Amino acid sequence: MTIKATFFVALRDFKGYNEIKTFGAQNMRMKRLKHLEERKNACGDLLISAYSEELNFAKATDTKEYIDLIAWFGADRPLLLEVGCGKGRFACDLAERFPDHNILGVEKNSNVIVQACELAKRRGISNVRFLKSGAEYLTKYIPDNSAELIFLNFSCPFPKKSHASHRLTSPVFLKQYKALLAKNGEIHQKTDNRGLFEYSLEQLSGFGFTLKNISLDLHASDFEGNIMTEYEEKFVNQGLPIYRLEAYIKTTGDDLADGGL
Repeated sequence: MTIKATFFVALRDFKGYNEIKTFGAQNMRMKRLKHLEERKNACGDLLISAYSEELNFAKATDTKEYIDLIAWFGADRPLLLEVGCGKGRFACDLAERFPDHNILGVEKNSNVIVQACELAKRRGISNVRFLKSGAEYLTKYIPDNSAELIFLNFSCPFPKKSHASHRLTSPVFLKQYKALLAKNGEIHQKTDNRGLFEYSLEQLSGFGFTLKNISLDLHASDFEGNIMTEYEEKFVNQGLPIYRLEAYIKTTGDDLADGGL
């Protein structure tokens, strides 16, 4: 049995497998914030709102409008990228834990990304920035090979099969991440949704990524250094398991280190 198949069997045998969750952490509707435009303007240089008139993202990403990350952050430091950063708690905590890195949170929802900027300002964090953009446009604005790590935390699972292409681990997005990752870069994903997790395992494997440190119940494991998100804290308090994985592109050197083919 392959490693991937072994994990799928483990998922099927895992407690609560038959509980089908149709909505994920970020599939919740939010009311429009009061004074949204004024609050966006007050974010200053913490926020860049990217917009493309070309709705076909495949065409849009052919034309590059790279952000000068060094100038924006004011320092040339390794980049950690969170796709779907929500209200910014994880990004801000990550920035405080790794002050020698630049942290970029990406979010397409104006309501929540404004709150992320406001949180960073209140906490006086200098090494975090936010980009308002859909994930499908990332390679239009961020140079290739820029990110050491890409975090996918509790993204919408889009449970209908017809909506699978919208999942943040579908091939459409994996192509973006693969271009953005620096050598030896990794993707770290956390979700409360078993269906999305199983889908991610399959898609990442099929897209050439190697999986490691897979957990079917993160908070019952011996994993150290976890940074909680708002939704994660809520789900853990409800006794729900959190699924986690790490993925990277194996290089020739890795193959040799593992003993070759």
